[in-house]
Amino acid sequence: MIKIGLIGTGFMGGMHAACYEALLGKHNFRVTAVADADINKATELAKKFGAQAYSSASDLIMNADVTAVDICLPTFLHKDIAIQAMRKGYDVFIEKPVCLTGEEADELLQVQQETSARVMVGHCIRFWPEYMELKQIADSGQYGRIVSGVFKRISPKPDWAWQSWLDDPLKSGTAALDLHIHDVDFVRYLLGTPKQIQTETVKGIGVTPHIFALYTYDDAVISLEGGWDYPKQFPFEMAFRVKFEQATVVFSSASSPSFVIYENNHEVIERTFEAGEAAGGGNISSLGGYINELAYFISSLENGTEIANSSLTDGCDSLRLTLREIALASKE
Repeated sequence: MIKIGLIGTGFMGGMHAACYEALLGKHNFRVTAVADADINKATELAKKFGAQAYSSASDLIMNADVTAVDICLPTFLHKDIAIQAMRKGYDVFIEKPVCLTGEEADELLQVQQETSARVMVGHCIRFWPEYMELKQIADSGQYGRIVSGVFKRISPKPDWAWQSWLDDPLKSGTAALDLHIHDVDFVRYLLGTPKQIQTETVKGIGVTPHIFALYTYDDAVISLEGGWDYPKQFPFEMAFRVKFEQATVVFSSASSPSFVIYENNHEVIERTFEAGEAAGGGNISSLGGYINELAYFISSLENGTEIANSSLTDGCDSLRLTLREIALASKE
């Protein structure tokens, strides 16, 4: 049996807990431990699973009855906790972004090589139904090659983070690394590393609240926009518009129907993707890709197979590409 230790009970930890509840009975796993600096929150969440509560990640890693850990902590804490877990012999799920710097990424990859731990990074958009459909369409070649694309992820200023850690660029890496990296990772998953990139940012006071990027490939151009500098009442939106040779595929979380294919022969196909609902704040309310990615992680551990999708290498490569964007923007 897979025994999971959930580390962190904030927005993302709560979302993962809801996914684990929904997956109970469908896979051979249990949540056996929960850790949070707020022991009361850890205890309350642990009760749902009959799990043991711990007041720190290190205490859980050193003393809990677990075989894998799920790290839902602020980004600046990821690297040390992940390394501690790998060296203890556990498999690891790390929320995105995997870490803050290229040096931290190198260290994580080195420890994984030393320990042979199976590590997955939580780039949930790879597992989001509408984005999975886009990937399938692209891979099938049914509409020819991708000609161009626009990816967007915009949000009101995040006010749900523990001790406002998202506001500190040294802890979050700014909106580019925390929010925009979703689309960076998915475009890289879809088309690979671009030949050229250009970036521009909307400047803030000590932060990068909004970033625009242009990726050039041999036969395609992709633009990406990400930012969290909108008023509190402004609705979150994730969206894409991808033009193939024979069709255009459009998705917006703010539209209904949200997923539409406009074929060049004048046919219009509308799709609806169902997903379970979970209460909570943050940028969405659906379990969506979160439950799919955690099911994939658990299945990989159950079957003893490698993490082939959203691996540690994937997470580190997407981190480096986003850091390239940030570095280019800072030179402007």
